[in-house]
Amino acid sequence: MNPLNKLIVLTLPAVPKLIVGHFAKRYIAGDSFDDAARAVRNLNASSMMATVDLLGEDVTTLDEAIAARKAYEKILSAFEVQQLDSNLSVKLTQLGLKLNKQFCTDNLVEILEVARQQRNFVRIDMEDSSCTDDTLEIYRSVRRLFDNVGVVIQAYLRRSEVDVCELIKEKVNVRLCKGIYVEPEEIAFQGQEEVRENFVKLLDLLLRNRCYVGIATHDDTLIGAAYGMLQSMKFDRHEYEFQMLLGVRHDLRSSIVQSGHRMRIYIPFGRHWYAYSMRRLKENPQIAGYILKSIFTRDRAA
Repeated sequence: MNPLNKLIVLTLPAVPKLIVGHFAKRYIAGDSFDDAARAVRNLNASSMMATVDLLGEDVTTLDEAIAARKAYEKILSAFEVQQLDSNLSVKLTQLGLKLNKQFCTDNLVEILEVARQQRNFVRIDMEDSSCTDDTLEIYRSVRRLFDNVGVVIQAYLRRSEVDVCELIKEKVNVRLCKGIYVEPEEIAFQGQEEVRENFVKLLDLLLRNRCYVGIATHDDTLIGAAYGMLQSMKFDRHEYEFQMLLGVRHDLRSSIVQSGHRMRIYIPFGRHWYAYSMRRLKENPQIAGYILKSIFTRDRAA
């Protein structure tokens, strides 16, 4: 890691919120759904799909969880009314997972019912390791009732190969990513190459078993490996998709689309942008160096 980036990451708690906000403008659509809808329309005009995430997890009251569920239902309705090519990403702790698992499941079922009525799709995000078992359990329970739901597997978790081997029996819809939460070495690979190797192994397992995969990475090495698998296994372009974060590597995402692959962009929005931004900085320390550059150059291009 670049020494300057490492220093910034270590001192993140002391970084003024204003500076983090300067960084966040690139990677978060804004505070309101109107901001997110504008971002979706721009992506759709460039032949890209979207998935929208309302920021805010680990709610502390049932009322907050209900409010989040109602907000997601409104978002789904807006997708239909505005004819936006986007699906939904939800975090279970935002729906009350840590308050009451059955209550959370019921909230999710209501969202899935609305999505099914509108022929839309909901992705259950994966959170830190304390939520993994519950998330997979809830996913399996709702998938018995709904086919418009998918889950996320994080390649840096040591357990993920076992989880994938179970999931492929059901031909699941999976977003495969590296993982963003800071986890101890006992449960998570720490080295970049280890994570890459596990990502490739998991992707190969999923594709060979003809699971639909959202290949979520900005890593050239992993994208190259995915290209090779997709070609050798003769996948149709509608049987998978690539996924990237808003504001990251515009050149690469355009190149993927121009090569004939489908691309979906993850669009977070909402007032809880600070916690999200801090996690992203810790996940990718290189981005930390961009903060200083952007402050001094006022360069707002992604």
